[in-house]
Amino acid sequence: MQTKVYSEIGKLNKVIVHRPDSGLSRISPQKAEELLFDDIIHLPLMQKEHDIFTSVLSFFTGKENVLEIESLLEQALDYSDLMRNKLIEDIVRFEELPSKAVEIMRELPSNKLTDLLITGYCEKEDAYLFDAIPNFIFTRDIAVIVKDYILITKAAREARHRENILARFILKSHPLFLDARKNKKVIDLNNIDLFPPSKRGKPVSMEGGDVMIINENYLLIGHSERTSQHAINLLKEYLFEHNIIDNVVEVEIPHERNFMHLDTIFTQINTNDYVVFKPIINDGIGSLVKVYNKSGDIKKYLSLKDMFLKEINPKTRFIFGGKGKYPYQEREQWTDGCNLVALKPGVALTYDRNLKTEEAFQEAGYKILHANELLKKIEKSSIKPEDIENTIITLPSTELSRGRGGSHCMTCPINRD
Repeated sequence: MQTKVYSEIGKLNKVIVHRPDSGLSRISPQKAEELLFDDIIHLPLMQKEHDIFTSVLSFFTGKENVLEIESLLEQALDYSDLMRNKLIEDIVRFEELPSKAVEIMRELPSNKLTDLLITGYCEKEDAYLFDAIPNFIFTRDIAVIVKDYILITKAAREARHRENILARFILKSHPLFLDARKNKKVIDLNNIDLFPPSKRGKPVSMEGGDVMIINENYLLIGHSERTSQHAINLLKEYLFEHNIIDNVVEVEIPHERNFMHLDTIFTQINTNDYVVFKPIINDGIGSLVKVYNKSGDIKKYLSLKDMFLKEINPKTRFIFGGKGKYPYQEREQWTDGCNLVALKPGVALTYDRNLKTEEAFQEAGYKILHANELLKKIEKSSIKPEDIENTIITLPSTELSRGRGGSHCMTCPINRD
């Protein structure tokens, strides 16, 4: 199946996820902030909630099309000894480990090496060689498919750099992505020859939660705490030079942890419908929108709302998280009320804790269906994916929400209709 994504809402056919791993259970309160994770979690319950999430995904896509990144990493390690050895050397160098760590890793079977690379724990040595990467569950951030190009992103913070190393290895080694590599359709923001720092040392950083393809002509990029102006400028010029996209829309948002990515305040769920944090997206507070056309023209708008109504779709409808009212909009934005992934037009996943946002969905004509109820119907074979329309499926979220990322964050779509 080809890697291709031309919108945020086309029927989801294949997606990469990551089940919460044992590394998450080893994070102390003192380490959580350093590793960019907002809380310590109860791993068994978090895994149970994630299993419900992937069961819903599997119902819509087929179980074989919900790809676990841990499995992809293990398969890639088995595919090429040369690339495997290079990865080990890269990790040892990045983590500043003694040279004997190279031999320790080389001797491990691929499944044990995979576990070590993700969790940091070496069972053979009974030692932590390096920190866990708790944000690996947010697979959205490591890569984005733009049309039929793979964009390998580059994290802003060191705590997530090992995720980048592992993602690059998978995307450049696994046979699943061979066609994209052969056709030179991999854009790697970690390639410093193509995407160097600026003359004044400004870094290249861009994470997948800031990148959304709205249609074949418009790519949105959030200028956020995690995505730099310099990275946007370089990528924009690359996309125009290679005739990949006609318009790049730069969306300035407050550079704050609350709004770390564009998808924490804005996601699409249907042809005309977007779930948004009203103060920034609708009212334009702390925001500025620039539309760059490949011809060189630049248009400016005071809000994303203005830009969408004038440039993309005059029928655009914004559904406000927390019904657009204080303090609910702030509370429910914090717990990912605006962060939904569409399974097909009009059907999307969200957490079950954002009650005012649920009311807003119902007022907009959507049904609310809890994932547990859906799974009961699936078990009885009393429902098919095509039966579900204009529905928001709510997920249990006692532990998943502690990581500050919703269903959009936890998915990396690699094929949509």
